[in-house]
Amino acid sequence: MKKRSSEDLTYGIRTVIEAIKEGKTINKILLQKGLTGDLVKELLTLVHKENIAVQKVPIQKLNHMVKKNHQGVIAMISPVAYHDIDWMVQQIYEKGEDPFILILDRVKDVRNFGAIARTAECFGVHAIVIPNKDSALITNDAVKTSAGALFKIPVCKVTTLNAAVDFLKGSGLTIFASSEKATINLSDIENKGPKALIMGSEEDGVDEKLLKMTDVNFKIPMTGTIASLNVSVACGIAIHKLTRT
Repeated sequence: MKKRSSEDLTYGIRTVIEAIKEGKTINKILLQKGLTGDLVKELLTLVHKENIAVQKVPIQKLNHMVKKNHQGVIAMISPVAYHDIDWMVQQIYEKGEDPFILILDRVKDVRNFGAIARTAECFGVHAIVIPNKDSALITNDAVKTSAGALFKIPVCKVTTLNAAVDFLKGSGLTIFASSEKATINLSDIENKGPKALIMGSEEDGVDEKLLKMTDVNFKIPMTGTIASLNVSVACGIAIHKLTRT
């Protein structure tokens, strides 16, 4: 496993507790399996309150990431702050603009994520929505791959994408999704008005439950022999189409 730079991490039970209390944006907390004690209970209470993802791991993994005394707890700090999706959509409307929100369903590769963020920022996407779990973490590598776009485009982390899509539909957005199973070509869809675009993982695309919630499912027509595109490339094609007037 590739080591993270020290600036991405903070460790030690009390240190991580204070980081949460100070409002640091935490991607994930790695907790040693079987770790107990009053401070651990305090930490877990804060984690639950702030809806921070926790992964219980063997001590060997923690030792591999940090050579110093981590006390069984390592927090991965995000270099950017996350935004509230409700507030974000409201602000876009108040500016007199039609929202264009990009939703990434289980896109886990950091470099793909960074490349997508760069494209989204270049074409005027207002915000990116990702799930609290099963998503690439916003690390310094992701920021670098995005050419700094992740410092400019807001990212909203939500508990579930289903709830986020439901909220966006209720806010007047048309929900588009890219799917190889779709019968409508990207070139044939109408793209006016407030909208959200869902792009799925390279392994199995957009989740079936999300697809059932969308208004328009489309496919990107291809004439070559390779059956699929890299998600960042497909995302760029779809965003370009949906931003054209």
